[in-house]
Amino acid sequence: MADEVILLDFWPSMFGMRVRIALAEKGVKYEYKEEDLKNKSPLLLQMNPVHKKIPVLIHNGRPVCESSIIVQYIDEVWKDKAPLLPSDRYQRAQARFWVDFIDKKMYDASTKTWTTEGEEQEAAKKEFFEALKTLEGQLGDKPFFGGDNFGYLDLSLIPFYYTYETFGKSSIEAECPKFKAWVKRCLQRETIAKALPDEKKVLEHASGMRKNLVLE
Repeated sequence: MADEVILLDFWPSMFGMRVRIALAEKGVKYEYKEEDLKNKSPLLLQMNPVHKKIPVLIHNGRPVCESSIIVQYIDEVWKDKAPLLPSDRYQRAQARFWVDFIDKKMYDASTKTWTTEGEEQEAAKKEFFEALKTLEGQLGDKPFFGGDNFGYLDLSLIPFYYTYETFGKSSIEAECPKFKAWVKRCLQRETIAKALPDEKKVLEHASGMRKNLVLE
């Protein structure tokens, strides 16, 4: 009996992009269900009653929530393809640490770069680039964060490129050239090219959200 895999998602979600990339990397076939976050479906509320957020992966009727946990779950269940997390326990712990750093440090700063103005926006840009340079230091001269192999930390970080570079009014390449080179390597992967939405569409969506925030 084939696995039934359903993904509840919202197309511009950076966290949803992570899951889409992981599923693509593993070659998992799944049913995609787009959510209207202003009118959440009964299925989403049933499958994630605690946070009521996307993404949610439903595997044979059982939900898995939170993007970082979902990606780890995908890696553990579909073992026939190359692993996403390092096999070494210490390296695996380090990868999880840096993904947690992205979610707690970079997410808020990157969001504020396009939802605020003036001094608050400039402070957010500074915080974002400080976090980005910290991660660039971890990358060093390696092709990917895990070395020669694309993996968990790479797919967890690449969606943030879209959020900032598309709408951030600053050049990542000028500030962090090694990071930008890493971005270009990532975008050459078919799994990423298919999982990430069109930049113009992202810009239109972000612009609309910004206008709504200003009106509020």
